[in-house]
Amino acid sequence: MIFQWLANRRRKKLRQRPFPEAWRGYIEKNVQAYGHLTPQEQAKLQDDIQVFIAEKNWEGCGGLVLTDEMKATIAAQACLLVLAFENEYFDRVLSILVYPSAYVAPGQSITRAGVVTEGDSHREGEAWYRGPVILSWADALSGGQRSGDGSNLVIHEFAHQLDMLNGRDVDGMPPLPTADRVKQWREVVDKEFAQLEDDCRHRRRPLLDCYGTTNLAEFFAVASECFFERSREMSKRHPELYGIMRDYYGQDPASRTP
Repeated sequence: MIFQWLANRRRKKLRQRPFPEAWRGYIEKNVQAYGHLTPQEQAKLQDDIQVFIAEKNWEGCGGLVLTDEMKATIAAQACLLVLAFENEYFDRVLSILVYPSAYVAPGQSITRAGVVTEGDSHREGEAWYRGPVILSWADALSGGQRSGDGSNLVIHEFAHQLDMLNGRDVDGMPPLPTADRVKQWREVVDKEFAQLEDDCRHRRRPLLDCYGTTNLAEFFAVASECFFERSREMSKRHPELYGIMRDYYGQDPASRTP
């Protein structure tokens, strides 16, 4: 309890600091969604960004020298997900590792026949349970600047972190407050996941990225990208899915998108 008291005290001091004008400039330039927020929402986001940046261990990888612009741009997009939450700063994410662009990481795949193969793969980002979030700066920047295309690396990886609040088994369902909400979530997601699989199989050009058919965890991350990036289209074409995402995130981005 004493540690939480100290953390809350430290965070209060961080939130009371004047928000750096340079950071504001970086966010206005690099995070298009910021301009769609109300003044009250912008103020809340700025407070969250100050805490988020201060509490994470930031590391540049692959020769990248991290700058305040990079930190502010990434933090703004991550904190956008939890804008309506109280005291949610992704506490389980201790480090954020940033590469200049897509990077090579060792990987493992299993064929349908059960054959395990080892090899390297090119990646744009990763989210680890109680571990780091790894990001490509080039993709994190383009995701923030091109709001509206349905693709946002930072939102995708930090949606995985919200999914992991239930534990190591990432199942595409973040913590929900009631059994009724859990039941509703499962019913809607199961139906939408099956529809996306069918649309992708028949090349119907769905609104959600077909990467969401990988598994339910990726479906939640992809749906989160769409919710924040193409909210008006999602609310019209997938109203039930939009509804459960709106209830979870406590935001209605379709109402603020110009």
